[in-house]
Amino acid sequence: MAYRYVVQIGDERLRKTSEEVKRFDGELWALLDDMKETVKKENGAGLAAPQIGINKRVVVIDIEEDGYFEMINPKILAVKGEQTGNEGCLSVKGKYGTVTRPYKVKAEYRDRRGKKHTVTGTELFARCMCHEFDHLDGVLYVDKATEMFETTEEE
Repeated sequence: MAYRYVVQIGDERLRKTSEEVKRFDGELWALLDDMKETVKKENGAGLAAPQIGINKRVVVIDIEEDGYFEMINPKILAVKGEQTGNEGCLSVKGKYGTVTRPYKVKAEYRDRRGKKHTVTGTELFARCMCHEFDHLDGVLYVDKATEMFETTEEE
């Protein structure tokens, strides 16, 4: 596993639509391992491949209450409800914003071996899925935020 540099807002790679993963091989596994290492070192809740300059539909999410997920070619199947809260992003350092997302999200994805799974998440997990999946379509939370704020040293 290796830490990968997280690209920042303004980098054109963050605005591209990511390509579907077709090969579930050692190269993909290494990418997933590197993404896991990177999100942990950056103290994040999730990371999408475009954030490390890779144009693939790959996401890792690591939130305490729902555990660690590797999601390849994810698709949202259904949403329910609404929640509004603060979001930050490893690719938008020093800022956070107020964003409205679905309260409950049902998604389909493939694991590192290509096996299809379905998962339903609420609250933070639902927010993380939407946030990371947006990255795969070149969308950043700042595009959806109703307010933006600067972080302070303590945050």
